[in-house]
Amino acid sequence: MAGRLEGKVAVITGGASGIGLGAVELFVAEGARVIAADLQDEKGAMLEKRFPDTVRYAHCDVTVEADVEKAVNLAASEFGGLDVLFNNAGHGGTTTGVADMDAAGWDATFALLVKGPMLGMKYALPHMLKRGGGSVINTASIAGLQAGFGPIAYSSAKCAVIHMSRCAAAELSPQKIRVNAICPGLIATSIFGASMGLPREVADQMAARVAEVGDKIQPIPKAGAPDDIARAALYLASDDSVFVTGTHIVVDGGITIGGRGSWDPTAGSPILDAMGITPEQAMQMREAMAAQRAG
Repeated sequence: MAGRLEGKVAVITGGASGIGLGAVELFVAEGARVIAADLQDEKGAMLEKRFPDTVRYAHCDVTVEADVEKAVNLAASEFGGLDVLFNNAGHGGTTTGVADMDAAGWDATFALLVKGPMLGMKYALPHMLKRGGGSVINTASIAGLQAGFGPIAYSSAKCAVIHMSRCAAAELSPQKIRVNAICPGLIATSIFGASMGLPREVADQMAARVAEVGDKIQPIPKAGAPDDIARAALYLASDDSVFVTGTHIVVDGGITIGGRGSWDPTAGSPILDAMGITPEQAMQMREAMAAQRAG
């Protein structure tokens, strides 16, 4: 049977590791030919060796316009066109708060997380027009939806990505180009360590720590894996989502549902805590009410 991306060509930025790597592997398995754009040349070379007929690596800093143009154009020169753009490259950006915000750090964060995807769309557009349409997928974050999931610069940039995706979807809909965003939750990748300024090797090791704690902090008792986001990207890249544009898909194990008390009956809640009611007492009250209704 043909894969869900049979005959399609995709560009995936940040494609040499983490979510991007997961997407490269899944897209290839589903029949796509892929340009993996990244700064990790050694890992990129390994990808080409793994998938000699279906993957080409492009050295690409998405904050540099010429790099983005070259990477996107490679899809046409190597594989004959472009159908899917997955703007995924990123890191945590500056961790500075409002009081001590470094303007250069703020600008660098937005250059990577907002300008990069915009440049990708700019250079993908003419190629997608030649194909009669296409799909753009932008990696946002739950930090762009709620406070408390990331530094202010990162969170603000990811919020911008969500709205940019809506605006681009509206603008490009007459050309049959769909634009959507994915908002990952806690995913076991190196982004957490990298955002702390740790060397990449150490940041990669921190991903294992994220996996260890993931099952304790959200309704679905596991940390997210790159493949969880890759599957969402596959849906948006494929013809299964031909009626979907201008929206964002939250893939977070339920962490944004609410506080722990909203999904864990053994945990307290701010209201009950303020009233001096323990989780055990709350459970007894619920059981008593259930017995009364049954009677």
